[in-house]
Amino acid sequence: MDPFDAGAGGILRQPKAVWATAGASVVAFMGIGLVDPILPSIAKGLDASAGQVSLLFTSYFLITALAMLVTGFVSSRIGGRKTLLLGLAFVVVFAGLAGTSDTVGQLVGYRAGWGLGNALFVSTALAVIVGAAAGGSAAAILLYESALGLGMACGPLLGALLGDASWRYPFFGTAFLMAIGFLCISVFLKEQPKPARKTSLLDPIRALGHGGLASAAVSAFFYNYTFFTVLAFTPFVLNMTPYKSGAVFFAWGVLLAVFSVLVAPRMQKRFGSLKVLGGSLVLLAADVLVLGYGNHTAAVVCTILSGAFIGVNNTVYTELALGVSDAPRPVASAGYNFVRWFAAAAAPYFAPKIEEWTDVHIPFVVAAVTAVLGAVVVAVRHRALTHDAEELEPKHASEDSVTVFAN
Repeated sequence: MDPFDAGAGGILRQPKAVWATAGASVVAFMGIGLVDPILPSIAKGLDASAGQVSLLFTSYFLITALAMLVTGFVSSRIGGRKTLLLGLAFVVVFAGLAGTSDTVGQLVGYRAGWGLGNALFVSTALAVIVGAAAGGSAAAILLYESALGLGMACGPLLGALLGDASWRYPFFGTAFLMAIGFLCISVFLKEQPKPARKTSLLDPIRALGHGGLASAAVSAFFYNYTFFTVLAFTPFVLNMTPYKSGAVFFAWGVLLAVFSVLVAPRMQKRFGSLKVLGGSLVLLAADVLVLGYGNHTAAVVCTILSGAFIGVNNTVYTELALGVSDAPRPVASAGYNFVRWFAAAAAPYFAPKIEEWTDVHIPFVVAAVTAVLGAVVVAVRHRALTHDAEELEPKHASEDSVTVFAN
């Protein structure tokens, strides 16, 4: 069945509850890249260094990583609807407070609270959408993937449009949009059935005892360091106006969405998951090296191009993480993300520090090395990263890619 079919169960024929949750998901994913084009403006407005402002990412993703141990525990006890509303409430409050910050320390702290809310929301949203969808899960999953891509692409654009007037406005704008999402979900979404088994806080850690899942998580840790060096450090290197920086990262987000949803599954079917992942990681390493050592035009082109490799990697890593072990998918996803999001917290902190200690090129050298290390783990742990002693098929990629990236 064509998921775009306007008939019953098609992507365009979903209940209001599905559209409300998907719409809020777009805004949730926008929050990841929202601050990208306004990082220099925030630094100037709060008289802060690049390293201090980059902590906006560090606090956000550090809390997100730790929250991976909590989200399943919470949602399995209070239900999906209440977990979504709790997460949205946190985002509304802390995004709004972020816009009132007088110091970079306050802003970093509020961003951490925002990260907790976002983790609670996005880790639950896919299950809620699938549970409320009409006509099976295929169309609902595609809708959620589209929300992810749209949010990642539009976050920098919204940050640029509102941030051109004041760096505070993107935070107020996010709080306003999430408040609308809160109201829509309150009205249109009914409570979903609770899981038969409650998730404990230690279940995700126990899942990492599986060699294949642990290998996927370690490889993804190295990859995410590269990913978030591009996302959090590059805006300072490009040194562009919010509008221009927003346009660059909008194009980056479009490539990420297209390659994640459309290109990666076709490549996997033709070449196999592990070959595609290893090749994409090596190409990403080459891309960030050119980004770091090329002229300004080359840096812009390579920033945009990195979105293609990142999109492919996100999809394939999902398949590895959720297909390689026998743990329940939410538990495996939580354990995997608990490990990999620590790199998303580390890269924004260390990249500016490395620049201070050396020069502007070396952070990209380190990022290239970590991408290669991710590929090395894939090559060395090839057997552990297969399921039933065969190359993983791409059949799970579309279903779970959003779960891993979002969780």
